[in-house]
Amino acid sequence: MTLVTLKDVLQPALQNGHAVGGLVCLGWEDMRAYVRAAEAENAPVILQAGPGCREHTPLPVLGKMFRHLAEEASVPVVAHLDHGYTFEECQMALDSGFTSLMYDGSRKPLNQNIDETAKIAELAHAANISCEGEIGFVGYADGEASAGTDPEEAAKFAEDTGVDAMAISVGNVHLQQDKAGGLDVDRIKAIDDMTNVPLVIHGGSGVPVEQRTMLAKTTSICKFNIGTELRMAFGSALREAVNKDAERFDRVSILKESQDPVMQAAQTVIRAFGAPPQRKG
Repeated sequence: MTLVTLKDVLQPALQNGHAVGGLVCLGWEDMRAYVRAAEAENAPVILQAGPGCREHTPLPVLGKMFRHLAEEASVPVVAHLDHGYTFEECQMALDSGFTSLMYDGSRKPLNQNIDETAKIAELAHAANISCEGEIGFVGYADGEASAGTDPEEAAKFAEDTGVDAMAISVGNVHLQQDKAGGLDVDRIKAIDDMTNVPLVIHGGSGVPVEQRTMLAKTTSICKFNIGTELRMAFGSALREAVNKDAERFDRVSILKESQDPVMQAAQTVIRAFGAPPQRKG
């Protein structure tokens, strides 16, 4: 069994200058493809159940799915709750076998965010699993605007919450379909100088691949959340499979054709993070 915590994969990344992919899952087909991609690259992977995933599939079911994949995998697999918004949701994820809880209080005032995130961190650490928090709101393409992370507030947040990883807002946005933008490197370095916790970039699909690699090597950014570009790969493969045979209706045969394209897209994502090969045995 290779089920591990977020801390288990991010601390080596922090020490060795690479990053780990937090790959956003929506169903069995993509999460299985992500694990196969990680195995092909001999690298760890973080399977993430965000709000959209949880709306479709209950947390107890997702926990079993993640753990089953981890039990069969040859590389470290993290079962991660992404954007948990309540204590109850985080408790349910813990009870469902997740090994990492991300509490998102980024829309709330600083002190409230710190207090609530600290409670989730305490809950997680009492169960020997990990906690990620977020300071500075990460907005959405064509939606809510971001509120950039203040380095001094980030330092206080990291110290007072005891999180194992800290998501920051430095020009990144969720659901961005192109890579035309880039991150605010000066702000990242300022946060880096004032903290020693692994940093996380949500909305990583909008970050140019070369910048992902550079930041993984030269800063404390150890985790990039990647969802949109992998969903685009899945959607493209599914559309092609459906359109090439108008008479076909069996969902299993159609979905099967998404596996290789999504696996290949995930391999490309994982490879850019520069993780050294996992030791065997």
